[in-house]
Amino acid sequence: MTNDTPDDTLLAPHSAAFAASAAVTQATTDGRSLTERAYDAIKHDIITLRLRPGEALNEAQLMQSTGLGRTPVHQAMHRLALEGWVVILPRKGAMVAPVSLNEALEIIDVRMINETYCAGLAARAATPDDLAAIEAVLARSQAAIAARDVAAMMRIDRDFHLAISRASRNQTLAELLRGLHDRSLRFWFLALSTPSHLEDVYEEHLELFEALAAHDAERARRAIARHIEEFRTHILKAI
Repeated sequence: MTNDTPDDTLLAPHSAAFAASAAVTQATTDGRSLTERAYDAIKHDIITLRLRPGEALNEAQLMQSTGLGRTPVHQAMHRLALEGWVVILPRKGAMVAPVSLNEALEIIDVRMINETYCAGLAARAATPDDLAAIEAVLARSQAAIAARDVAAMMRIDRDFHLAISRASRNQTLAELLRGLHDRSLRFWFLALSTPSHLEDVYEEHLELFEALAAHDAERARRAIARHIEEFRTHILKAI
């Protein structure tokens, strides 16, 4: 990952405390703070298994891998711990949270209930702009499949589902599903990393999009239920 943020030493001759504060709050060129940048980088490495479940985490190594200072990395670690991505062990340090089959199945059960309802809402409420946004996400799939880019396909799957939840016109439901999809990402990478699965996911997405475009709520509910059941099947094989 490239680092286009200023070196902390450029903050001299300010006090150390001020320098640390500035390093955290200073916005990068894309508008994110350094803490947000550290959070995104570490979380991405956890999701894509570059940092494996149960692996010990060392802040000095994370500083090196992210190219960021101690304070943003430290604060990012605490945020990741609050969200369940990292486990902080008193007097022992921190590690990547282990994966749990039970957790994955619980998430799938909750997704099944809420996403089938969401798909029905979206099928009835989706505007031409909504459908264009969903189709634009779907169009990114071919490049990801051709490159065998599992991480890109994972992001497409997330964005596809989020676009559908926005089309439902139920903001509370959309926020709930955003959290569920976020928690599903690492399981997605564990379960759907073989090349043939990328094509399967695309076909499942296409079936769902066609139901939404036809404003067929029942067909959309069936399509997303099949999509989630396929995810469950692959999870059971992988974990």
